[in-house]
Amino acid sequence: MPFVDTNVLLYAVCPGVLERPKAEIAREILRRDDLTLSIQVLQEFYVQATRPTRTQPISHEDATALIELWLRFPIQENTVLVLQAALSAKARFRISYWDAAIIEAARAAGSRQVLSEDLNHGQDYDGIAVINPFSQGYTP
Repeated sequence: MPFVDTNVLLYAVCPGVLERPKAEIAREILRRDDLTLSIQVLQEFYVQATRPTRTQPISHEDATALIELWLRFPIQENTVLVLQAALSAKARFRISYWDAAIIEAARAAGSRQVLSEDLNHGQDYDGIAVINPFSQGYTP
């Protein structure tokens, strides 16, 4: 089950013309049944999607409804073990804590792939492969 990063969720609700190709890919990904997310991803989505400084923020009600919809996927909880693993991965891979937390939440959820635009496409983090779904050649 691929693990979905926050940027996929954000593109799925993006109304901008310039982001339309990414929005279509994100929506196609989210039609799948075999994805997993984390509490962190859902929290980041809510904060970023409803942010008043966003070009076209969505309402609290719309963001909440989307989160409820996405709860159909397995959700990795934030745990002490994920926190400790993320701290270790941050130091080992020299990435931000938040990126390390995504990698380690994916690992804890049993995912072998992270779909993300924010991490290096093709990078392997000790068995967790990053795939940029918005790069050429990706098929949802």
